[in-house]
Amino acid sequence: MKYTKLTLSLLLCAAMFKAHAQSAGGSKSNYDQHKVFNPLFYPDKGNEFRSAGGAPGVKYWQNRADYKLNVVLDTAKHSVTGTTLITYTNNSPDPLAFLWLQVDQNIYKADSRGEATSPVDGGRFNNKTFTQGDEIKGVYIIKNGKAEKVDYVVTDTRLQIKLKDTLRTGGAKTQIKIDYKFDVPEYGTDRMGRKLYKNGWVYEIAQWYPRMEVYDDVTGWNVIPYMGASEFYLEYGNFDYTVTAPANLVVVGSGELLNPTEVFSPKIMSRMNVAKNSDKTVMIKDSVDLVNKDSYPAKASLTWHFFCKNARDVSWAASKAFLWDAARINLPSGKKALAQSVYPIESKGQGAWSRSTEYVKACIELYSKEWFEYTYPVATNVGGIVGGMEYPGIVFCSSQSQGGGLWEVTNHEFGHNWFPMIVGSNERKYAWMDEGFNTFINKVDTKVFNNGEYFEPADAQKAAPAMFSADADPIMNTPDVIQPDYLGYAAYEKPAMGLTILREQILGEKRFDYAFKTYIKRWAFKHPTPWDFFHSMDNAAGEDLSWFWNEWFTTTMKLDQSVKAIDYIDNDPTKGALITIENLEGMALPVTIAVKEENGNSSTIKLPAEIWQRGGTWTFAYKSTSKITYATLDPDHVLPDVNPQNNSLSGIGMEKGVTSASVIKAYIDAVGGQQRLKDINDLTITAEGNVQGYTFLKVSKYKTPDKTAIDVTVPKYNNFSLSHVVINGDSILLKQNGRVAPLSTKSEIGAVRARYKLFPELDFGKQGYSAVLDTNYQVVNGQLAYLVSVAGPDGTVVKYFYDYKTGLKVKQFTDVPNATVMEFSDYQNVNTGIKLPFTEMNSVNGQPIQFKVKSATANIGLTNDAFVK
Repeated sequence: MKYTKLTLSLLLCAAMFKAHAQSAGGSKSNYDQHKVFNPLFYPDKGNEFRSAGGAPGVKYWQNRADYKLNVVLDTAKHSVTGTTLITYTNNSPDPLAFLWLQVDQNIYKADSRGEATSPVDGGRFNNKTFTQGDEIKGVYIIKNGKAEKVDYVVTDTRLQIKLKDTLRTGGAKTQIKIDYKFDVPEYGTDRMGRKLYKNGWVYEIAQWYPRMEVYDDVTGWNVIPYMGASEFYLEYGNFDYTVTAPANLVVVGSGELLNPTEVFSPKIMSRMNVAKNSDKTVMIKDSVDLVNKDSYPAKASLTWHFFCKNARDVSWAASKAFLWDAARINLPSGKKALAQSVYPIESKGQGAWSRSTEYVKACIELYSKEWFEYTYPVATNVGGIVGGMEYPGIVFCSSQSQGGGLWEVTNHEFGHNWFPMIVGSNERKYAWMDEGFNTFINKVDTKVFNNGEYFEPADAQKAAPAMFSADADPIMNTPDVIQPDYLGYAAYEKPAMGLTILREQILGEKRFDYAFKTYIKRWAFKHPTPWDFFHSMDNAAGEDLSWFWNEWFTTTMKLDQSVKAIDYIDNDPTKGALITIENLEGMALPVTIAVKEENGNSSTIKLPAEIWQRGGTWTFAYKSTSKITYATLDPDHVLPDVNPQNNSLSGIGMEKGVTSASVIKAYIDAVGGQQRLKDINDLTITAEGNVQGYTFLKVSKYKTPDKTAIDVTVPKYNNFSLSHVVINGDSILLKQNGRVAPLSTKSEIGAVRARYKLFPELDFGKQGYSAVLDTNYQVVNGQLAYLVSVAGPDGTVVKYFYDYKTGLKVKQFTDVPNATVMEFSDYQNVNTGIKLPFTEMNSVNGQPIQFKVKSATANIGLTNDAFVK
């Protein structure tokens, strides 16, 4: 790590002359290095249970729960009835006078705590219908082979057993037997449920048996109730279970099927044997087999027997409507596993679920090679009502998913087999330790899969406004505490982005990967805390990262790096330059700055985060040989800078004679001239954007003088409306995801009007408008640009950027918090002789999308009917 010597700094400062560039305004800094680089961040020292180095201690322990489960699926009543027999082992140093179990089906009761705490306007985890929950028929302790009834109490989604005899320490065991029943809800908080398809019901069954709460050395009994958003924290053990169902149903479940000859017909068995030795997907049960009775044994019902070793949970699915295909998984050790998919015929097709097994095989093989070998004999993808949910060896994904969306959800849910199935973190408290870690490895995986078929480079700058919004929650919060609209950021995207920055910008891939693999290996099938992860990464990577964990995971600090000044020594660029940068918000991160000179020379300078240890301003020497055209921070947009507008500065002075009026005229001339623009009576533009393999269709209609209609839909999802905007005179309607988005303030209304106005430059000379040209050149995507700030009659200020060479508009945004930044490029002629940008970087509901124009037609006689709300 290179630092400028103090003596050289003093000499350069003494010779410095304020030359051509200094950032305008001089924003006040909110940065305080003492809050970031806090030497007391780590609260505890290591102990014999959890070491200071982040590994399990010499006396680390965890309890164990082994299950024998036998249930019957009643397809007439849509119910599951059965018995769970739990062998519970107390490895703790504490005698236990009582035990706690989870009875998660109780969340579906009308009087559940989860229902009481659900938003009135709905949400992913709201119940759509209610059941009676877990109907407990009897609770017993098995002693000397006999079942004795015990004293128990049910509190919402928890069941407490009060033991007559305290369960001793040091590996003492007890057996618990519970008889129970529950009705399968149609919508089970998007984690389980049932749906009727053309050929029958698809059942996805999870949280289906009373199971042990975790007793650990951190909290004792972990008894946070299940309320929807928070997932699970479970003990490891072996699962021996059976599911009895009508014979014409296919049943798939976690682990290995022990009795295939009893439940497979000879035809199905033959196909399965082929699939186990094939790298290509093999159909096990196709559409013609749905009606052929030779695809299952000639019995009224069948009992499917599964065994799953060293797991924290098991789940299963059943349907007579399942198509079924499979292929071999090749693991690094030489072992083999089976990838398989079951889905309704409605989901068939190479653009949809017919590629599911290919996706399953690929992600399992990639994760096994990169991080830790897959530990289950089968990996099953189930298409049904559940949008996306993970269990050991089996996942539930929406039957409607297609293309890149199906890859994404499959890759994500199977990534969970590493976090939290192998590394058993506490999801009830720390969703980011499974969702965030998993989202991170998903992005690594997607870059590799099929040569990046679905890979889309991230733009952290464009993601920053929503991720670091004013109402953001710290990552280190219980999921049920995080606001529903922000959970996707706090649990998924923000921790994933943090790990990406740590891997690519702070540690480097080799150091990060070694440390991350070390953490996985240390805590496989164990229960790490956040502090175990932090310590493990610090020690294995050889870096004190406490400052990073502090700012990124426990606070809502933001990042705003800025180029403050470019100064030449003795006013002579050939003698070198001093570039001053600032940290204006609370977060500290490394700096990457691209410098381009007038003579064509360019270079990239990287500075560590430690430059911010002594304050929010840093000056470094740059060996310039000519004037600096510009210096740009984070040129690749890998950091979530909330204000990228101050990331660039030019070392060249503004040329004389340029005014806001001349810049605007140059733009109007460049796109066809004032008269041609005025001759546009109406304009219809159709554009497409792609996100994760899905096409977004954007249709924009304009009619002068004051009518606009913008619709963004997803054709593959029955033209689902993402965004709908209608501006008709003084009235504005804005809908997002089918819901009206109220515009409550004058600035919000002004921002919407400004964003969707056609050729606003034609109005700039009218009464009530004022335009101001910034005295410094701006930099947009590596090119110099003029900035003209325009205030309209309603007080709304819009910043417009026009290319220095072509005069074309390249960017605009409204001067309000979290405004959408729009970037324009690839101008082409349309039928009236005007030029329009055929590529537009925009955002829909906070999601950055690049739209490309497919057609643009003017003066086709749009009627007013096109602008009705």
